[in-house]
Amino acid sequence: MTGTIEHVSITIFGGTGDLSYRKLLPALYNLYAKGLLKSCFQVIAIGRRDYDNDAYISIIEPWIREYARIQIDEKVLKDFFTHIYYFKMNFTDLNQYERLDRFYREYSCSNYLMYYAVAPAFFEVITEGVKTLKNVERPKIIIEKPFGETLEDAKRLNNKLEENFGEDHIYRIDHYLGKEMVRNILTIRETNPLFSKVWSKDDIDHVEISALETVGVETRGNYYDHAGALKDMVQNHLLQIMSVVALENPNDDLKQEQIKILKTLRPVEDLNIKETLVLAQYEGYRNEDKVDPKSTTETFAGLKLYLDHPKWKGVPFYIRTGKKLARREIEVVVTFKSAKQGIDPDVLVIKIQPLEGVYLEFNIKTPGEDSITRARMDFCQNCNLVFRLNTPEAYERMLFACMNDDGSWFSGFEQIELCWNYIESLKNAYDSKGLPLYSYQQDTEGPVEYEQLKEIQ
Repeated sequence: MTGTIEHVSITIFGGTGDLSYRKLLPALYNLYAKGLLKSCFQVIAIGRRDYDNDAYISIIEPWIREYARIQIDEKVLKDFFTHIYYFKMNFTDLNQYERLDRFYREYSCSNYLMYYAVAPAFFEVITEGVKTLKNVERPKIIIEKPFGETLEDAKRLNNKLEENFGEDHIYRIDHYLGKEMVRNILTIRETNPLFSKVWSKDDIDHVEISALETVGVETRGNYYDHAGALKDMVQNHLLQIMSVVALENPNDDLKQEQIKILKTLRPVEDLNIKETLVLAQYEGYRNEDKVDPKSTTETFAGLKLYLDHPKWKGVPFYIRTGKKLARREIEVVVTFKSAKQGIDPDVLVIKIQPLEGVYLEFNIKTPGEDSITRARMDFCQNCNLVFRLNTPEAYERMLFACMNDDGSWFSGFEQIELCWNYIESLKNAYDSKGLPLYSYQQDTEGPVEYEQLKEIQ
């Protein structure tokens, strides 16, 4: 990220929420500390709690100290706080937006970002309020996933946003697309003939995309019990990563290339659902806070998908995500076809989180013998202090892109609709077949049924 941003105003609806404390404010501090935010930079944190500026800053300071990527400089942090304004209001009361409008008249800027860091149930009323603001010129609207609670909600909300602000001013953030190694997938593919020439069904046996967590639902029981692993992770994040892995022309328009891939997902009606999807719940989930004691919500989802695309015909894409598993990792594993029977295949692993880097495993001759052994090359990006310090966090990168009018790595509504329709159809097919919700023990690899799914040819 280069250049500086001037005259930018970021309003955070949900300024006292976990997302603001853990991600947004530390990301903005990072940008400020790097000198990327200059004159007329302001953050308006909106909340209902009875704070003044000093009280709010005393609350956010330890969060920034803990979660900022860049080492805290006391003078820089003090200067940063002079750009923070806490604005107490009930954002569901449209009458209160007149007060907010007067604030903007006093602190005028020319680049307005409105961040909806709240539950999707509030998106519509905030939109009604923002469109009444007379002193805010063409605001950019950043909305968090899930984009609505149902597909119909999402469509209605999207129509309202487009009518009031225009498609080019709506930024649907998927922070996974802002992660360094997700973006690096394209660079690895397009700048290395070693991979670009073998990136198809002719040389790739299968791809596995994993997002594994060691934690449970923690404080998100109420939300998660209505969402589940499919909606929370697969629909919103992992299908997007899959489309980046599989897109045909890395140098073309990213959104359009992703859409082309998503449209080639094998239709649900052509799938054997039992050989496509495994849903499971970890033991003890129903005892979690704010979770229904009779809940049938899945905390693990494993999928075996195919793309009806000439480049990928017959290549299974395995996707798995779950909570309370043995390890925490997000990665893409590309397994190539074996050179000959009895020889292990080459494997490329793109590590996204918490480790960032690239791992390659291939065959060599065993020194002094005629047998084959495995060679392993492991590049750990965030093990290098300089790389780690120079790597922006996902929210840092996405906020800066929005300020610069760069929507290339944000999700278009067509992508969201395609993913939503597909996952909803899969879930409906699973339920209509009466397939079970499996169980798995905590701190394990997940349900054995997923591994069995992978064994099906």
